[in-house]
Amino acid sequence: MDGTIIDSTDAITKHWHKIGKELGVDPSVILETSHGRRSIETLALYDESKANWDYVSHIEGLIPREYGADAVEIPGARSLLASLDQIRAPWAIVTSGTRPLCTGWLDVMGLSHPQNLVVAEDVSVGLTAENARAKVLVIEDSPAGILAGKAAGCPVIGLATTHSIERIRASGADWIVQDLQSVTLVSHGTGVPGQIQIEIRNALQP
Repeated sequence: MDGTIIDSTDAITKHWHKIGKELGVDPSVILETSHGRRSIETLALYDESKANWDYVSHIEGLIPREYGADAVEIPGARSLLASLDQIRAPWAIVTSGTRPLCTGWLDVMGLSHPQNLVVAEDVSVGLTAENARAKVLVIEDSPAGILAGKAAGCPVIGLATTHSIERIRASGADWIVQDLQSVTLVSHGTGVPGQIQIEIRNALQP
């Protein structure tokens, strides 16, 4: 979600600075490895007593409320989601964030909620192929998410929103684009239930 539908980098940075201060840990150290990783795993590195879902869900649920003004939409996200909703096409969010974080951001940003939502507390480990078994088109910005999608046998569009093109390419993305302005729904109802066709424009070389 973060880096594909919204960019909450500034909000997350402020959040980890706050938590780092409480833990007595340099927030820059936390931020080096926190993107794409579940907070429960990040916290376990510094204070196992805080690595529980009650605490994690609470602190993540505060982020959209406290730092909502610091997040922006990924260009093209609102339009793409609206076009999918218009034809009732199935789409999902699979995120390393908790349910309060994900739904909180969607509410604050006024974006559509997906029919299917897989969040941090729904799985035993973070982004892996086991979390992406359905044959779907994956749109990802993080190398971990791209690798998981490819391992599950899914085609992957890599967004160059949070990582370098080189890292996205090395992770195996089938296409690389700058943002969702390059991904457009062009047709549906091709005879296969749930199947749609999209157009990818201005693709960067994978």
